[in-house]
Amino acid sequence: MGRGKFKGKPTGRRHFSTPEEMLAGSSTRPRTFRKEEEEEKEEETSEEEEDSDENDQEVKKKGTQGIIEIDNPNLVKPKNLKARDVDLEKTTELSRREREEIEKQKAHERYMRLQEQGKTEQAKKDLERLQLIRQQRADAAKKREEEKAAKELKKAEARK
Repeated sequence: MGRGKFKGKPTGRRHFSTPEEMLAGSSTRPRTFRKEEEEEKEEETSEEEEDSDENDQEVKKKGTQGIIEIDNPNLVKPKNLKARDVDLEKTTELSRREREEIEKQKAHERYMRLQEQGKTEQAKKDLERLQLIRQQRADAAKKREEEKAAKELKKAEARK
């Protein structure tokens, strides 16, 4: 008997209650289901409370950690903080890389501010170059105007 490529699960098919069955109350779902759910939730909350009490007393050691205690300065201990234990007034210290990055950004901002004001050497050189270019353009425009005026004057003389 061929079933094709996929086989059905051996547990059988799911059965869903229709809205009519739910309204009539003839659903096949057991009536004690909600009670069982509530009991499970209560058990979970009581277990969590017990776990938190145990965690406060002593951390469970794995393997040989309980036998041999080593003070390893390179060992990173997990920092698990709960929301109630967080101190909002405490400022966190930045790492060396973060500190250097912030200093680098501030130095760049300071330099750009001085650059805009024209106080840095590069800004002074740029302003001198710009002034020179403006002067050259003004001279070139003046020369073009003179040539244009001379050309018009020649045309006027040629017509006469």
